[in-house]
Amino acid sequence: MADIKQLESDLRSGRISRRDFVKLTALFGLSAAAPGMLFAAGHDPKKGGHLKIGTGHGSTTDSLDPGTATNDFTGMLLNTMHGYLTVVAGDNSLQGELAESWGSSEDAKEWTFTLRKAKFHNGQPVTGKDVIASLNFHRGEESKSAVKSTVDTIEEMKADGDTVILTLKEGNADLPYLMSDYHLVIAPATDDGKIDPAGTIGAGAYKLKNFDPGVKAEFEKFADYWNDKEGHVDTAELISIKDVAARTNALRTGEVDIIDRLDIKTLHLLERDKTVKIMETSGNAHYSMPMRCDMDPYKNNDVRLALKYSLDREALLETLLRGHGYIGNDHPIGRANRYLAKDMEQRAYDPDKAKFHLKKAGAEGLKVQLSAADAAFAGAVDAAVLYKEHAAKAGIDVEVIREPDDGYWSDVWMKKDFCMCYWSGRPTEDWMFVSAYAAESKWNDAYWQHEKFNKLLVEARSELDEARRGDMYAEMQGIVSNEGGTAIPVFNNYLFASSDKISQPESMANNWSTDGHRAILRWWKKS
Repeated sequence: MADIKQLESDLRSGRISRRDFVKLTALFGLSAAAPGMLFAAGHDPKKGGHLKIGTGHGSTTDSLDPGTATNDFTGMLLNTMHGYLTVVAGDNSLQGELAESWGSSEDAKEWTFTLRKAKFHNGQPVTGKDVIASLNFHRGEESKSAVKSTVDTIEEMKADGDTVILTLKEGNADLPYLMSDYHLVIAPATDDGKIDPAGTIGAGAYKLKNFDPGVKAEFEKFADYWNDKEGHVDTAELISIKDVAARTNALRTGEVDIIDRLDIKTLHLLERDKTVKIMETSGNAHYSMPMRCDMDPYKNNDVRLALKYSLDREALLETLLRGHGYIGNDHPIGRANRYLAKDMEQRAYDPDKAKFHLKKAGAEGLKVQLSAADAAFAGAVDAAVLYKEHAAKAGIDVEVIREPDDGYWSDVWMKKDFCMCYWSGRPTEDWMFVSAYAAESKWNDAYWQHEKFNKLLVEARSELDEARRGDMYAEMQGIVSNEGGTAIPVFNNYLFASSDKISQPESMANNWSTDGHRAILRWWKKS
């Protein structure tokens, strides 16, 4: 039997259309507000006011460097103060931001972006020189950027008036999507053709007034922002509140207007509060457990398979997410991706198969340490403890190491050999694989190397035959699932909430939480 609250949530998040909503409510005889009423305020955004967001991320090690941003706090900060060539819109389509339009050669090797008339916060116009300097910041052998592997596919860049021409080493039909990566901000070029990675000047809807790493960021509206359909409030604050109970209480008491990363265990209690609106979007976000393949015992794929077969995914979905997500299959491609390998056999919890692979690896009686903190995702420590119980039935002794929340992304992730992690997923297969699975990726958190996978990754990027490209991505998903260094038990929906005094657009982007990290730009106060 359909549930009216779930249907309304699906409508708000864009998972079903208004037409489908009407059909389903009629089919099941459900009483609901008309679709238009659910978004009644969406057609008339109010201007003014001060907006506060409490987020479960933020660390004292955070910086303004766009190349090293790693979490929701820095993602929202960059999206608020900076402009990008392209952006994932509220309806999850790709739209131009600083790029008014774009096009490519037939082989998708040469891309031309035409810039719109926009200004930086210092009043200077955004030019092709700024675009080239901004992209160059992430390129080169010395780059420590998380998106180095993305921009290193660019062979040549040149500016011609209001256009920027990017010539790639090989064709890539996904390049416009890649330009929306939150690291690829467009910042003003200095006299020597570089950008200041610690600079506070952007081309976004809001100017950064104050940044206290691990505490908060403060913004004020940029009067000369080019898009009058975004940036409704006058000022905003982004506040780090890592404890979920404190974050939830801050929303209920009016200390903040919006929070992310809701506690699913207490969601039913929050639902009783009529002053709170709970929202949910579903995309490619997932929880992961990377194992460092450059370290023992994880160098051995049979050990990795044993740990994957020791995961009771159904139990994690029910216990951890209470159904607010779906089962993972140890690869990062989700339902919102175009080339999801839907026919791939689903890996299930199987202690006997785990024991088989342990024996094959000569690793019977395996003992491992699993680092976890709720900074990774809400409930990460509970998930690690539950996994310890699952793995014990396969003869694996998992010691859960409870790490501090602060510094988790700098001191634990990509440092410890086995840890809890999360990924937002990416709109395209190539983007996701390049971000975390390509050999040269700065965020290859399993330190995984696979010659055939990397060869397919390059070939699929420039393959224009749709069927062939789909086959290649399906093969890559199989390789990652069966030979990769990351266990992916579940894909999680984004759960976030606002005061009933805050209004949202008709649909919200699902590439990140809180409307694709752009709630400050897209949401408004009712009065």
